[in-house]
Amino acid sequence: MKKNRILICLILLIAMPIASANDNLKKEKKEYAERAKTAFMKGWNAYKNYAWGLDAVNPISKKGHNWYSEPLLMTPVDAYSTMCLMNLKEAKKEAKELIFSKLNFDKDMEVQQFEIAIRLVGGLLSAYQLDGDKRFLDLAKDLGDRLMPVFDSPTGIPYRMVNLRTGKISGNTTNPCEVGCMLLEYGTLSKLTGNPEYYDKCKKGIVEVFNRRGKTGLVGARISCDTGEWLDKNTHISGGIDAFYEYLLKGYILFGDEDLLEMWKTSVAGVNKYLGEDTPNGYWIGMADMNTGKRTGTMFGALDCFWNGCLILDGDNERAEKLQESIFKMWTLHGIEPERIDYSNMKVVSPYYMARPEAIESTYYVWKATGNDKYYQQGKTMFESIEKYCQLDNGYCQLKDVRTKEKWDTLESFFFAETMKYCYLFFAPEKTFSFDKYVLNSEAHPLKNTWDKNWKGGRYKMTKGK
Repeated sequence: MKKNRILICLILLIAMPIASANDNLKKEKKEYAERAKTAFMKGWNAYKNYAWGLDAVNPISKKGHNWYSEPLLMTPVDAYSTMCLMNLKEAKKEAKELIFSKLNFDKDMEVQQFEIAIRLVGGLLSAYQLDGDKRFLDLAKDLGDRLMPVFDSPTGIPYRMVNLRTGKISGNTTNPCEVGCMLLEYGTLSKLTGNPEYYDKCKKGIVEVFNRRGKTGLVGARISCDTGEWLDKNTHISGGIDAFYEYLLKGYILFGDEDLLEMWKTSVAGVNKYLGEDTPNGYWIGMADMNTGKRTGTMFGALDCFWNGCLILDGDNERAEKLQESIFKMWTLHGIEPERIDYSNMKVVSPYYMARPEAIESTYYVWKATGNDKYYQQGKTMFESIEKYCQLDNGYCQLKDVRTKEKWDTLESFFFAETMKYCYLFFAPEKTFSFDKYVLNSEAHPLKNTWDKNWKGGRYKMTKGK
């Protein structure tokens, strides 16, 4: 009996520190979740105070600006899905009233189709799925219909620009990202409206670009919409190509389209073989010729960080963890990440920080897949960097130079849609968001899954649903 009492005491002594540590972590996460909400609201209040009804805020000069000649309410639409996840009821009410009273797409002005699709079509569709108000879907359909003329090219590769009122198109030279980074949005629109045209036209453009891939299996940087001729055969995963690959994998996850999976498999194999490389400074993904695979550059930047989310979704945790070490090294090089570095010498090439989310996104995916606490700690570090260097008395801003921390008087809408959303998800209750229920588009808007899946250590197991 005495031995049993001693054993029980030992077990209790071991369990007490563990229980205490768990309690401390819960307390910490709750505090950080509130801090992330506070940061979001501070940025939102700057928009309310200085840019209400416009696209984005300039917090230092205390004014706002539009992307085009008239406002499209970029910030309210982009921010809404984050407001839903954060359960910010008053802010949701304000944004919703503004959107339904002021947002109108019958405007005689030319817009960039891809950016409008991921921010506004995606934001409105996500708002509809999270909120349930059909007016969000009606707005998304109206906008989607106005964007459709871009697909009327000789090759099916979409033009870049379209007039929202007249349908007049322009921009017959494009890049893979602007061809493929709308499939989730148009596919969801097809699903919710029952009209397959949105998905079919977008997929055709993707297939036309993929069919013109180089001998490496990878696509180039610039292509003619009229002839399908490559005008820049440099290949990479940076801006201009990035989300073309992202949407192949996420498109398969969301819609179960086997064609997308096969294109993804070819693409990821090409990236691993020709672009990824182990260096004395870590594992990085660079640039090469799309046909020969010959190295053309050793640049890696903020936008490239998205790749880790794809690796995690594909189940390649080992390679993702290698790249994550490099991403965090880039982030901490000057206390907050620059836009781009040359990883051969770890020198900054583009010094600004646009409050981009991709490095935080990468860290979140790797942490959720591995459960390794060090990635949680990296997420905290990134959030604290933004708090330290981008925060103003009346909001948040971007940085002109991460080396000097000089402020940049603007704040893009993706600060609300993505950066603050990923920061919050590190600390939010588990029920807030589930990869089993949603796929996050390139703007981090949650879109409900069409197919049943099970999260298994960083890999989705697909089973066709109804």
